[in-house]
Amino acid sequence: MSFIWLALYNVRFWELSAAAMWHPSAGAVLFMASLFVLAWVVLALLLLLSPTRGVMRAAASAMFVIAAFSAYFMSEYGAIMNQEMMRNVLQTDHAEVAALLNADIALHGVLLGIVPALLVWRVRLPETSWRTQIGQRAIAVVVALGVAVAGMFASSADYATFFREHKPVRYTLNPMAPIVSMVGLVAGSNKTNANAPLIDPAGKIERTAAPAAKPLVLFLVIGETARAANFQLGGYARETNPELAQISGLTYFSNTSSCGTSTAISVPCLFSHLPRTAFKVDAAGRYKNLLDSLVQAGFDVQWRDNNSGCKGVCARVTNIDYNRQPDPKYCHDSNCFDAVMLEDLPETLRKIERDTVIVFHQKGSHGPFYSERYPPRFEKFQPACRSNQLQHCSQQEIANAYDNTIAYTDHVLASQIRLLREASSRVDSVLIYVSDHGESLGENGIYLHGMPYAFAPAAQKEVPMLLWTSEGYVRRAHVQPDCLRTEAKLPVSHDFFYHTVLGAAELRNQAYDRRLDLIAGCRRGGGSE
Repeated sequence: MSFIWLALYNVRFWELSAAAMWHPSAGAVLFMASLFVLAWVVLALLLLLSPTRGVMRAAASAMFVIAAFSAYFMSEYGAIMNQEMMRNVLQTDHAEVAALLNADIALHGVLLGIVPALLVWRVRLPETSWRTQIGQRAIAVVVALGVAVAGMFASSADYATFFREHKPVRYTLNPMAPIVSMVGLVAGSNKTNANAPLIDPAGKIERTAAPAAKPLVLFLVIGETARAANFQLGGYARETNPELAQISGLTYFSNTSSCGTSTAISVPCLFSHLPRTAFKVDAAGRYKNLLDSLVQAGFDVQWRDNNSGCKGVCARVTNIDYNRQPDPKYCHDSNCFDAVMLEDLPETLRKIERDTVIVFHQKGSHGPFYSERYPPRFEKFQPACRSNQLQHCSQQEIANAYDNTIAYTDHVLASQIRLLREASSRVDSVLIYVSDHGESLGENGIYLHGMPYAFAPAAQKEVPMLLWTSEGYVRRAHVQPDCLRTEAKLPVSHDFFYHTVLGAAELRNQAYDRRLDLIAGCRRGGGSE
């Protein structure tokens, strides 16, 4: 069985290994041969270490199903089965699963997963005592490890390069990679004591400005899968931001990098006081976050979700999940267009009497079914890929569908700004938009997102971010728009979000870092400390 897995379910592993290490020489032949033996041994150990034959059969059946689906996503989308990808699997919802289903994956799962999983139980083995079985396995393990180690020593220099310079390849060894990654993820999650009191790293929060005549309203819009390369505001040749391009008071930050390459990482990181280099998603739930500080400061805080949840960020604030209460005007087949979150905003803005923060978690450009993320009237770029099997569409069709999602996001953001402008007699307002991560659209055979950050392409890490301020807020906070436009050319990242939101809300706490506040340096007089 381990031979079958290695030969038939590891196409991606061998493609990446060959691309990394193959060249016409005797040394390369020896390395590839020894790698085959090593991988064979590793997969065999998954079964040899089973305590009984019954457990071995059950494990083999499960691993055929795991290997079948993993092989599909690795081969078709270039996915990497690391812990981050397993976290995405655990946190996905039925709508995201439905968007991935198609005839190809069903056929793949049945023929390469379910059928061999059932055939495993028809294998007849001779009856032997448990002592004999243990002895046989011990001999097999020792011999296999001996052969593998000998091969590694024979090509030790190549292995040093392979393991050090090509780390993502190990996360494509199937079904070893998804199993080890999932076990590691669950083990790490279990170390967190859910009943332990929350740690407050920010301490006391203070207002830095005197009470104003009008309430302050902050719209924090968390985009989904929007990549900077396809934003017209950042220089993209297509008109994907025709409405935002006409709005005054808007600043686009053209050199922004994300905290992660998946929603499960980036969203908690955005609302954490920690920078990307220090942030650990497994520990994020132990700390109070940005929303907690805003509540402590007396703001009304609301999270509106049209995605797969807030990843724990909104646990202690009002939460509206539009997937649980779909509006037929905007929703169909478990999918809601992002405008659903705006339907009651005019009335909400009319009733606001206190400083308020509303977070909008968009569906945005979530793939692979890009054509379902926007209403038909927004299909500006044609022909658009209308399938979740991206490999069956041309590169241009994929780009067209994706660009239509960006154009729809442009419309939603412009609509939010217009609503804030209409309410300017009652409130001062700020809108901050940033995408959680980018997206690969088939470049170098990679689709979607979720690659390990150190090896992910720029398309998955470079994201759009923009800031809009009302005229009332500019006067209230003494903001210099020309200065903001100059600052917008500098490299920034998700690390700036926490501190910029606090600064925009005219708040400070112990975690606040003025150097990471995009507005602070553009207040007349240099801003308050």
